[in-house]
Amino acid sequence: MKYMLIWRATDEALANMGDVDFAKMLEIVGRFNDEMIRAGVLVAAEGLDDAAEGVVVDYSSDPPVVTDGPYGETKELFGGFYILNVASKEEAVEWAKRAPITGPGLKTEIRRVSSIEEFPQDNEWIQKERAWREATGQL
Repeated sequence: MKYMLIWRATDEALANMGDVDFAKMLEIVGRFNDEMIRAGVLVAAEGLDDAAEGVVVDYSSDPPVVTDGPYGETKELFGGFYILNVASKEEAVEWAKRAPITGPGLKTEIRRVSSIEEFPQDNEWIQKERAWREATGQL
């Protein structure tokens, strides 16, 4: 099963991380990533750019409204993610508990990633997606 570990942080926690030596942070996170690679569970991992560089597309109206970041109403920002291929939610939780960057205002949300096999296989759009995934080596 695949699980997404979503790293979230408050503005204050992000500001505090600015005080950490970047090379040291890369080493700490790199060691954790290497541990997951050696365990064979890491599928993908990405960090995200500063929220001030992002935009939000709000579909509450027609046409949708695009707003530049940062997002004033957000209490926690999504800062990056891992996708792990593990046997259970409990195993995903155990990996998250071992994360090297922790502290007040930092959280990890864990959500299972749906598999294409869970959707109706006779649906033409699912069949097209399956063909695309097979052609690109994702299945």
